[in-house]
Amino acid sequence: MVERKIGERTMRLVRGDITAMEVDAFVYDITADLKLGSGYGGAIQQRGGIAIQKELDAIGKLPVGEAAVTSAGKLKAGLIIHVNGPKFHEEDVAEKLRRATQAALCRADEKGVTKLALPPIGTGLYQVPLDLCARVMVDAVALHLQGETSLREVLFVALDSREFGPFKAVIEGGVKHATA
Repeated sequence: MVERKIGERTMRLVRGDITAMEVDAFVYDITADLKLGSGYGGAIQQRGGIAIQKELDAIGKLPVGEAAVTSAGKLKAGLIIHVNGPKFHEEDVAEKLRRATQAALCRADEKGVTKLALPPIGTGLYQVPLDLCARVMVDAVALHLQGETSLREVLFVALDSREFGPFKAVIEGGVKHATA
């Protein structure tokens, strides 16, 4: 585990399955049509129940860089914050990723979340480079934790060593304001 204190708040990097984390809320990178799909989306629906997709259907659409909140059904977390993050080869990937991360943090504050888990947004199917993702997300979280927030602990959850390495380097190396 890698950890950095920001005042009295903590940013941690852990390995694991984000859908199994014991947190107030976790973030899931979703498409604009708010369909859970396969991969983690399939795990969310299978483990959490179909009520989550029904809540998403009622919301409708989600623009890139925005976030919406649903219950987490039968999962350990209380809430899921769904963000529509960037897709690689789009313009302004770093800015879209920063907006999506900030939107997730703001929704967490609106719900009074104290412990939040974040995945590397957009690095799977959407091919956002992990080093860019780590710089942008760690920077956004560190800046957010310096201000007024309900958050006390933010976990970056890496599924494997491929995801873990870039986040470890940025967290241990300090915040470098991210650019594309």
